[in-house]
Amino acid sequence: MSHNSLNEITVFGDHLANVSSDWTKVLSQAFRDPVKLLTYLELDTDEYLQRIMVNSQFKMLVPLSYAAKMKKGDWLDPLLRQVLPLEDEKIETTGFTSDPVGDLQSEVLPGVLHKYQGRVLLVTTGACPVHCRYCFRKEFPYISSIPDKKHWQQTLNKIQEDKSIQEVIFSGGDPLMLPDDRLKKMCIDIDLIPHVNTIRFHTRVPVFLPERITPEFLSWFGKLKINKVLVIHCNHANELDDTVGEALVAIRNQGITLLNQTVLLKGINDSVDILTNLLRRLFKFQVLPYYLHQLDRVNGTAHFEVERKAALDLIEQLRCCLPGYLIPRLVEEVSGKRSKQTIVKID
Repeated sequence: MSHNSLNEITVFGDHLANVSSDWTKVLSQAFRDPVKLLTYLELDTDEYLQRIMVNSQFKMLVPLSYAAKMKKGDWLDPLLRQVLPLEDEKIETTGFTSDPVGDLQSEVLPGVLHKYQGRVLLVTTGACPVHCRYCFRKEFPYISSIPDKKHWQQTLNKIQEDKSIQEVIFSGGDPLMLPDDRLKKMCIDIDLIPHVNTIRFHTRVPVFLPERITPEFLSWFGKLKINKVLVIHCNHANELDDTVGEALVAIRNQGITLLNQTVLLKGINDSVDILTNLLRRLFKFQVLPYYLHQLDRVNGTAHFEVERKAALDLIEQLRCCLPGYLIPRLVEEVSGKRSKQTIVKID
């Protein structure tokens, strides 16, 4: 992500802080300084500053409620490891790039990505409730590639003209970081296009900022006539406390299809016990598995990558202890391919 992109997100965050709602107040209390987060977790900040600290343009952002789920005094806490900047991010690794999934080559209008038949993806905002250190869009040029208000009619025209588009995917950043008035208008506009039958959100908000799932949001979103799919991104069962669970059940009670995709991360969730616990807990809150995703190879994330053989072994082990409906598809996204690629074992 460029320095300008970060400034754009910071400005957006400042705007949110001025909006009168509980979820924006919660976000305003998020940790942005690694030292303050580590102090809260009772970890040695001198050690971090001397040996581990990395100066990154991709700044840290961690909601307080998420930090509260971390084990104090534990450098290896699986939630902390997802969000704490480390020296490993400076390592340049062959095969890791700024645009590992080919977003920019599939951009047909600012923020409109048309990779797959029948679906179009909108990069609605650069703002997120958290900055995951493995984010595949951390270098995405958000300032020039968001379908903002002045480009919105052009975006609608594109979707209206292409009768093959049956699904519109709201992504980002995180689409649920948009204020309700803007998000509602966008969804209603899409709902009015006859050949589009599904709106899909990809979001970490219910996990990191469940306060955003307000009765007002659920009311207007649930009333849309179009099919609604919400794909959350949860990597570890420790992320799923009762507050998150209540938000997920409230979403499901509106008739919204709830799916989850998990990124397979070394030292965080690359064990059968951890994944089993995650998948069972997701199902408790009415969420079905979608993808177990191999790491998108963006710069500075090689330390998170799990070997393909180990990933395949994990899927085989999951099949031995879980029902079929709780087994996610092991996939990767390959730049230029017309669909996600399922990873299968070759005998």
